[in-house]
Amino acid sequence: MVRTNREKAIKTIYLSILGNALLALAKAVTGIFGNSFALIADAIESTTDVFASILVLLGLRYSTKPADENHPYGHGKAEPLVTFIVVGFLVVSATIIAYQSIQNIQTTHEVPKGYTLIVLAIIVIVKEVFYRIVSKRSDEIQSTSLKADAWHHRSDAITSGMVFIGISIAIFMGEGYESADDWAALLASGVILFNAYLIFRPALGEIMDEHLYDGLILEIRKEARMVDGVVGTEKCLVRKAGLSFHVDLHLIVNGDISVREGHEIAHRLKRVLQNKFPEISDILMHVEPDS
Repeated sequence: MVRTNREKAIKTIYLSILGNALLALAKAVTGIFGNSFALIADAIESTTDVFASILVLLGLRYSTKPADENHPYGHGKAEPLVTFIVVGFLVVSATIIAYQSIQNIQTTHEVPKGYTLIVLAIIVIVKEVFYRIVSKRSDEIQSTSLKADAWHHRSDAITSGMVFIGISIAIFMGEGYESADDWAALLASGVILFNAYLIFRPALGEIMDEHLYDGLILEIRKEARMVDGVVGTEKCLVRKAGLSFHVDLHLIVNGDISVREGHEIAHRLKRVLQNKFPEISDILMHVEPDS
């Protein structure tokens, strides 16, 4: 299951890298020849997206490596660590865009060309499509780094939409509104920072083993009750490591049975749960007597 999810994630990341590279080039060329710094700033953000996607790719490859002697719980924690680096890319790109926007607002420049609006409209549509594709895949395999990559696409769509509005104001309002697209770029930098926080928060929860998986816990308890010999469950803790989960489960059995029988019930339950939830890589079972 983890291997299949890994392959799905890697294919999605390759799509992101190719898409971001082509769109960054289109934005840069259009911004330079179309007299729009806001579009050039958008190209800068898309360029950082390319490097961020490459980092996500490397992180996914490493985090899905099997457990070894030095990493008995696997390498899954590398994924949220990569997400933190991706967030750093977002913060840096937002800072650069904000600084250049403020500089340009204070400088007289030409009104952007009309054809920049056509390019921007296409970019907004393409980036929103990319967001939906990557976001759907990240939900399927529960990958925080892939979710971060999806939000890169969404933030790009939002910033491009803001630039579209800014350039429209500059073109149609005429003299005195030349800096409207720079104001749009400045506003877009704030949106990028907000998206960075939305990406950072769940990754922080994952690396801190925060209690986030009530739905999975309920399903585990439900399946456990259906296994022969299981009286019930007590404590159930779930933590995520990359694309897989580790579970600590306190199992309640009849207090009069032998240790061997309790051990066999625990193993039977573990097999059932891992067959039902292949994303669970390991279950640490503690057997409790029914009081």
